[in-house]
Amino acid sequence: MDELNKSDLLNNAAASAGIALGNADGMTPLEQAAILLLCMGEEPASAVLRCLSREELLAVTQEMSSLSGIKVDAVKTSIQKFFDEYREQSGVHGASRAFLKRSLDLALGSDIANSVLNNIYGDAIRPKMARLQWVSPKWLADRIAGEHVRMQAVFLAFLPPALAGQVVDALPQDSRDLVLVNIARLKDIDRELLQELEELVNSCLDSLHTQSTLVEGMQQTADIINRLPGDRARMIELLRGHDPEIVNEIEARMYDFFILSRQTETVLLRLTEEVPLEMWAIALKGAEPAVSQAITQTMPRRQAQAFEAMMRRSGPVPLSRVEEVRRDIMAQVKTLADAGEIDLQLFAEEVVE
Repeated sequence: MDELNKSDLLNNAAASAGIALGNADGMTPLEQAAILLLCMGEEPASAVLRCLSREELLAVTQEMSSLSGIKVDAVKTSIQKFFDEYREQSGVHGASRAFLKRSLDLALGSDIANSVLNNIYGDAIRPKMARLQWVSPKWLADRIAGEHVRMQAVFLAFLPPALAGQVVDALPQDSRDLVLVNIARLKDIDRELLQELEELVNSCLDSLHTQSTLVEGMQQTADIINRLPGDRARMIELLRGHDPEIVNEIEARMYDFFILSRQTETVLLRLTEEVPLEMWAIALKGAEPAVSQAITQTMPRRQAQAFEAMMRRSGPVPLSRVEEVRRDIMAQVKTLADAGEIDLQLFAEEVVE
């Protein structure tokens, strides 16, 4: 740190010790200033104390001597408050995360330092990123496709993993591996890159005002109904009284073909008995590996051998035919579930042994 930056930092610390921190989380400004000085170490703290008036010095040193059993949360709050005010009041805004991490590691230890830095860097952007969670993954992919791969990686790193995976899947196929490698290499993100990220996120949010079909309300409704306790069929009938057409689409999403991948062996065994092999041979064309594996691994050996032979003999099948057969299979699945003959798992639920 050069002399100008050091002087600004110590002056601001002195102002904080001079009872300028403000109240936070029940601590008095004097308590926060004392905690800050204790965390700085002897030499930096003495440099700060030299800047105080006699009254301020006596007050803060008395508080320092009386502190005991300081909780980690109190330390984190005091340090974060100091850095927030330091950025606002001083003319220095370029302290890198790496520099602050080295300094805070020495003063606080790695665990506390990481927690403080995670609050200083990134918390401002996370609430904005949270607003993008209901946006179509394809729309988000289109928005970031023109960005540099490092910016794409940073953007995806702040999204929930499930949504990030869908966005990656919607990116051009030849760039997905490079994006994932860059995400894996991320460690410290400096403020300049975070500022660029914030500009990108703000641009996305501004564009939302002109969009009318970004929220996937149909899928959200299906997911909600799948999680409703009690009689889901009654709710479906109530909705059908409002809009029969929209209920058909909701049901199609509730009983999506992919849900077969999360069913128990008992359920899948019953389905392989009910559905002819010829239909499976068509329905599993181009299916997600998780679905194909769930079905074929449940089949008895002879049935699985016959199925594999049938798949080898069959040629390409029109997509419309595949989708039609999948709908027919899921209609049978729904019938069995409504009759109580199978216990269908409609969403990925946590399980315990």
